[in-house]
Amino acid sequence: MKTRKLELNEHNLTRALWEEIFNEDSKEFLDYYYFMKAKDNEIYVIENDQGICSMLHLNPYALKLEDTQFQGSYIVGVATKPLHRKKGYMGTLLRQSLSDMYKRKEPFTFLMPAAESIYTPYDFRFVYDQNYTTLTDVKNIDGYKSVEATFFDCERVAAFYTENIEKNWQICTLRDSAYYQSLLLERQSELGGIRMVFEEDKLIGIFTYMMEDGLEIMEPLFLPGYESAMEQSVTQLKTEKNISGNVKIYASLIDTQEKKPAIMVRILHLEQLLKTLKVKPGKQLHCSFAILDYILPQNSKVWEIYNDLNSPDTPNVLHVKETEDSEGVLTIGALTSFVFGYKTLEEVAKEENVILTDHLAEELKKLKPLNRIYLNEVV
Repeated sequence: MKTRKLELNEHNLTRALWEEIFNEDSKEFLDYYYFMKAKDNEIYVIENDQGICSMLHLNPYALKLEDTQFQGSYIVGVATKPLHRKKGYMGTLLRQSLSDMYKRKEPFTFLMPAAESIYTPYDFRFVYDQNYTTLTDVKNIDGYKSVEATFFDCERVAAFYTENIEKNWQICTLRDSAYYQSLLLERQSELGGIRMVFEEDKLIGIFTYMMEDGLEIMEPLFLPGYESAMEQSVTQLKTEKNISGNVKIYASLIDTQEKKPAIMVRILHLEQLLKTLKVKPGKQLHCSFAILDYILPQNSKVWEIYNDLNSPDTPNVLHVKETEDSEGVLTIGALTSFVFGYKTLEEVAKEENVILTDHLAEELKKLKPLNRIYLNEVV
């Protein structure tokens, strides 16, 4: 058996394995994926004399993390032939790819898991839930119109996102015209597209949709006060496409009672991540803690973090350095759940191998959690 990262001109060799394992994906979708995504991603494989037995894809995304930007990696296409399962191949590929991302100083990586239990042993933790609902009684409200976006509209769509949506999030993907052109092709491969919603000539909202399994609306993004325009735009879309029945809507910006865990994160280069964190306004923080990271032992150090309230320009910026004296112990997974705002410190304190002194707990509560997250990528 041999583990390696494929050359770009070899990426199409993994298509047969994708078709075998993810047989729910259509030919049209795979044509899109291997034309658009696999042309510049990274693919790790384990192979024998008969060919590729296992694979893992890293798809590149430009990401915003508080005040910083970085080129990050989204893990997809993790698959092993049935004959070669339970041999540790997935773990081998994960460890290799995580190590390589660490060397590039990427703060974190993320994925949409088939099952949570697969990735928790590698210290991935849920950080993002996706709201969803079913629209049954669609209202027809005059004054709005929706149209299909074309390649030539993607620059305007990207500008709408950047000017109106991106600022609302601490963590999100950065989206330019090339991003939306790729997304448009992805949705078209799923019998859908991108809709632009207008009030007269003013662009007030966008959403994408799919029609492979009935009409599904993905992440509608509207200006404040125009959320009701989505219902009319859905009505127009159903009329145009001659679609009847209920409509599924997946939306971070719609407050629904129904939600499901969607995205898991794995901290990679801990020092880089800690340096992006902010201290709550007016708070002075100073503490130290040991980190346990068995997958990336480079993170397993005692870290001292503090801010300087007397700094005129950066009083809430977190400073990070290695030290020797620890006030407690956190696993890298527990820290992920807390820092990304998915669990309280009280919940984290109950996890195995976590030790928190009273002082450490009080200091960590002064951190501003990364809980405004918008990561809804599929591939």
